[in-house]
Amino acid sequence: MTASSETQRGTGTAALFALAVFLFVLTFSISLPIYIRPFYYAHIEALDLPRTSGFSADQIREAYDQVLDYLTIPGRGFGTGDMAWSESGKAHFEDCRVLFNLNAAVLMSSAVCILVLLGLRRMGRIGPLRLGRRSAAAWGALAMLTVVTLVAVLAAMDFNRAFVVFHGIFFPGKDNWVFNGYQDQIIRVLPQQFFMNCAIFIGTGLLGQCAAILIPEFCRKKDKEASL
Repeated sequence: MTASSETQRGTGTAALFALAVFLFVLTFSISLPIYIRPFYYAHIEALDLPRTSGFSADQIREAYDQVLDYLTIPGRGFGTGDMAWSESGKAHFEDCRVLFNLNAAVLMSSAVCILVLLGLRRMGRIGPLRLGRRSAAAWGALAMLTVVTLVAVLAAMDFNRAFVVFHGIFFPGKDNWVFNGYQDQIIRVLPQQFFMNCAIFIGTGLLGQCAAILIPEFCRKKDKEASL
């Protein structure tokens, strides 16, 4: 193998690692409000959902748990506890389940890819996972920061509009995500403030992971420059 092809191979491997880091940071952060159910439970009293919805805190928790079980646990049937639901509403949650499963699959795949490449690097089977003067992980984190900043600015300008655009992108040609509070009573306990807080939670997770990658990177660079 020539030096040029070896370099190209090394660049391709580093680019793959950067992409895996990008996808892992994204999907791990999205998973936070999905799998940390106490995050939602804390909203029940904070947003006074029993009063505004007409359901007790226990009924709300049961309904939420049944929906999340359906979305995240294979083989679980759909249900919303004591709350009424329509076929249209159920169809939307079926679409959501596809996205939740996709997120979980990408999370696991990217994690495996990262571990495999790190293992190969440790064994000396591949070269340094770097692109130019920075590590591939840093490039993945920087790309994520760019995306986060753009999305945060757009959401801050008009969250309602961003919410509609989000559904237009991920549920193209469908309007069953616009729930009727009488036919699909679960929407009474999923106010927009909760989804806004989910976005903040996800954003915090993204920033935290990017900081964990980038701060050591830049500290090492400063130490190296100081030693010259």
